[in-house]
Amino acid sequence: MIAELARYFKQSGLDRAVIGVSGGIDSALTLKLAVDAIGADKVTGILMPEKGISSEENILHAKTLCEFLKVEHFSVQINKYLIDYMSLPWQQSDLARINIKARIRMIILYNYANTKNALVLGTSNKTELSLGYGTKHGDLAADIEVIGDLFKEDVYALAEHVGLPDEFLNKPPSAELYMGQTDEKDLGMTYKEIDSILKQAEKGISKEEIINKGINPNTVLKTFRLMELNRHKITPPYIIPTA
Repeated sequence: MIAELARYFKQSGLDRAVIGVSGGIDSALTLKLAVDAIGADKVTGILMPEKGISSEENILHAKTLCEFLKVEHFSVQINKYLIDYMSLPWQQSDLARINIKARIRMIILYNYANTKNALVLGTSNKTELSLGYGTKHGDLAADIEVIGDLFKEDVYALAEHVGLPDEFLNKPPSAELYMGQTDEKDLGMTYKEIDSILKQAEKGISKEEIINKGINPNTVLKTFRLMELNRHKITPPYIIPTA
């Protein structure tokens, strides 16, 4: 992976990377791989906490990792950028309010990338990409998905292999989009359950066959339904043909 990432940078003609560092395992592993591929002096981490929502623990973990890896890093609190959206001439839905946080963070990353001629490294794993679990034009936007071919369980295994600290391995995954949010609570399933289903589906095994193996039917059906409903998030926009 490291060699492939280094090759991608060389072919792109760019030699800098910027990453949103949240204190979670996905961004931590992406940061570590980027440093190993192109060097700490070519990588920038941006912490983008939301005051009142982002935990002090995650902020500390993100900052400490950047310092340990000797990566340039900035902290940009996003609260002030959210204020103007409160004056829109319509009542925002809860989903709209949550998604704008991820999109503001991506705008900040691309602002840095445009300024410094850098590539934005995504932090989505294969499980999230398969389910479309993320925000369109938010955390699902990136120039390259470094861990996009690793299921969540594989992310943990590689993170342990490269020596990431236990605090990244043991905390519940969360995008911290609202107080008390965790990924598995949102999904209603564990990553272990989802990965087991996705790995079988990737081999062409049907949902009926997976259910017949004794896996919870509700979990199987929900996983396949999410893949179908969110397919639009990870495919290019449909272009209306002119002929």
